Amino acid sequence: MKSGLSKYNNLTQRIITALLGVTIMLSAIVYSEWTYFAVFFILCAMTQLEFYKLVGLDGMLPLKFWGTITGLSIYTITFLVHAEHLDPDIYFAIAPIASTVYFVKLYKKNDKKPFTNIAYTFLGIIYVAVPFALLHIAVFYNEIYSFQIIIGALFIQWASDTGAYFAGVRFGKRKLFERISPKKTWEGALGGTILAFVFAIIMAANFDEIADWQWLCIAGIIVIAGTYGDLVESLFKRSIEVKDSGSIIPGHGGFLDRFDGLLLSAPFISAFLMLFE
Repeated sequence: MKSGLSKYNNLTQRIITALLGVTIMLSAIVYSEWTYFAVFFILCAMTQLEFYKLVGLDGMLPLKFWGTITGLSIYTITFLVHAEHLDPDIYFAIAPIASTVYFVKLYKKNDKKPFTNIAYTFLGIIYVAVPFALLHIAVFYNEIYSFQIIIGALFIQWASDTGAYFAGVRFGKRKLFERISPKKTWEGALGGTILAFVFAIIMAANFDEIADWQWLCIAGIIVIAGTYGDLVESLFKRSIEVKDSGSIIPGHGGFLDRFDGLLLSAPFISAFLMLFE
């Protein structure tokens, strides 16, 4: 696929890849709870492995396998509990699974900073796997599987990113956070905000699972937390001196580049849904 798209410019690659990715994700979400689970399981695994790969470029030695297994266990257990296939007591299994990280590190003879690398292992779980697991709160908001909230949130997130990109390219002058991301501008942020709220209004008009004001609040969360998520990932990449988190998604970089906004938005959205039902 990458070789086939290489003949196009970056914007065309972005559009083609985005349309393909959106089609796969939306089809999986709409089709059933299990196809939703499978697609986001893969995204969670790929994003977490990418995080550990980047950390490795900075000389760290996180436990990629055990960290990813722990993250996917949290993702899976959370799904099965919310889908009412398992009793919530199963959450207690997460602690011993996570604790195996310490045992494994005892046998890594060449690791000069074991606890630093243990910390990075857990950071991958907290930064990537936990937000993906929190998405289950949205899809089982009314105790049965429903795609309305997650699809609405994704459309708002994509609208925010798209509006920010094109407004920034066309009108961008005033730097938003130049030290971390020189290309981001206030004009771009405003364009993203406007388009995000337009899509929130569209979602409110077509979906009835939550109230109209809740859609507007979710849009506000996505605009703010999503922007910070992008900046946090930019800070991470600058700290290890890489431009993109990967090259697997033509025109978009890596999985972290594509889902950085979602990773910070998901905890706030899930908290909002649980606290303001």
